Amino acid sequence: MNLTIHSSFLPHDDPDATLAFYRDTLGFEVRKDVGYKGMRWITVGPVGQPDTNIVLHPPAATPGITDDERRTIAEMMAKGTYAMLILATADLDGTFERVQASGAEVVQEPTDQPYGIRDCAFRDPSGNHIRINEMR
Repeated sequence: MNLTIHSSFLPHDDPDATLAFYRDTLGFEVRKDVGYKGMRWITVGPVGQPDTNIVLHPPAATPGITDDERRTIAEMMAKGTYAMLILATADLDGTFERVQASGAEVVQEPTDQPYGIRDCAFRDPSGNHIRINEMR
């Protein structure tokens, strides 16, 4: 069996701010931007990697969840504990400076971790925890 990761999903609560962060700050391509009944699904991905996608979706559109669950998701998103994405770059310091300059909330400055990687962390406009690892 030969599987690849095609799409990963992250919730958003502000499509315009989310789009600006992933497109303008991180430099991802916009692959799809679909609206339906007042909601928006935005698919982005790294340039040159057309088979790797992140679908930024409205959490309220998830079928089968209750209003209490929606409130819990919104609370967890606001605290940055609901979803996480780990990215990688060859230039961690330069990437950190660019993302920080965009006004993104810094969670952790570039740090050598005791488990062998160097990374930093931010929160996207919806509160999702974004870690960036340095490729060595």
